[in-house]
Amino acid sequence: MKWFAKSSGTTSDKSKFIPVTEDSLRNTHYKGGKDIFAVYVNNFPETRIFTGKALSIGGSHKINRLTDNSYYGDLSAILIRNLPFWAEFLRVPSLETALLDDWERKIEQIAKESVGENVTTVAGVPSWTKVVFDYILDYTGKNNILEVWENFELFVHGGVSFSPYVNAFKKLLPSDNVNYLETYNASEGFFAIQTDAVDKDLMLMLDYQIFYEFIPFDDFVAGDYSNAVPLEGVKTGEVYVILISTNGGLWRYVIGDTVEFTSLKPHKLKIVGRTKYYINVFGEELMINNVEKAIAEANKETGAIISEYTVAPVFMDENNKKGAHEWAIEFEKMPDSVEKYAEVLDKALQKANSDYEAKRYKDFTLLPPVIRVVPRGTFHKWLKQKEKLGGQHKVPRLSNDRKILEEILTIGF
Repeated sequence: MKWFAKSSGTTSDKSKFIPVTEDSLRNTHYKGGKDIFAVYVNNFPETRIFTGKALSIGGSHKINRLTDNSYYGDLSAILIRNLPFWAEFLRVPSLETALLDDWERKIEQIAKESVGENVTTVAGVPSWTKVVFDYILDYTGKNNILEVWENFELFVHGGVSFSPYVNAFKKLLPSDNVNYLETYNASEGFFAIQTDAVDKDLMLMLDYQIFYEFIPFDDFVAGDYSNAVPLEGVKTGEVYVILISTNGGLWRYVIGDTVEFTSLKPHKLKIVGRTKYYINVFGEELMINNVEKAIAEANKETGAIISEYTVAPVFMDENNKKGAHEWAIEFEKMPDSVEKYAEVLDKALQKANSDYEAKRYKDFTLLPPVIRVVPRGTFHKWLKQKEKLGGQHKVPRLSNDRKILEEILTIGF
């Protein structure tokens, strides 16, 4: 093996090193990339994205300390590093900039190299793409990204839910002519693409040399893998943990996402959470999809825009006779009233999750959510402390302990 994708996933102390074979590069990741554009052109045959360049916001790679002839890095860096030479004429920034390890220097170089180009497409994780866009606006003095790239047409996104960032990107890209396309891929493989401009669910791509199995979520939590089913055994409306066996050498590997099928002909799904990141301290079984729906509703009703957030439980003890959920939120645009925001958020969570609603009934088990507004830049400082700036790194949204929340609050206050 020559290439290894360093999978940080979120912010765990131990990284995973995923082997990237020639097969997985050509027949999985690059095939997925080609299908993204095939799907988009099919939906928008009058597109002009190929008249300009694509900006890819990815990670870095380093020489492996174990041998001078192997490398590791973010998957995006490995993909860029192995592209054919002619691809360099179709993308920005330069290869040297794309593979920089220093994220803050990389942003500066991306701005310098891309501002004068005709960028029509951007691909990246929403949270980090927003950081780059904000820097470019500061660098150019423009009011929005369409003043920088007037022919900008497509944002391909994945890695984290787009729901909390919808309002922010409407402000950055204020045009109905800008389109958005979601993908579901990771260091371990390329799995699904949004194939319909209106239907946001993702189609599972079945010709990428990945074999799928699915474990009912409750069985997974109980440690029982015996009920894993192949694709023909799945049902709509049930939450599953994904097992994959791949052309990259992974065998019955748990990728850590939970999904729910919305259609079986074709197989379409939505990502509803992570196997590690949910809150079930009081029997509320709060999943990330519940939280994202509630945030979207609270943002819409109050006009707020959230940059980052994380949620943890307030445990019952001699000081707290009842539990609660404590939120650390970094707002890009504050609501007129934080109390009103908390109230709307709470009602939306109850609407999305019957278990949460039952625990909130007359404050029987859970008290209303507690919101701590942290200053702008708090989560950036926390990621920097963890040496997790840029690329594919993500903030864990839901935790069953208070470790991450306490670290955030320590920085914020």
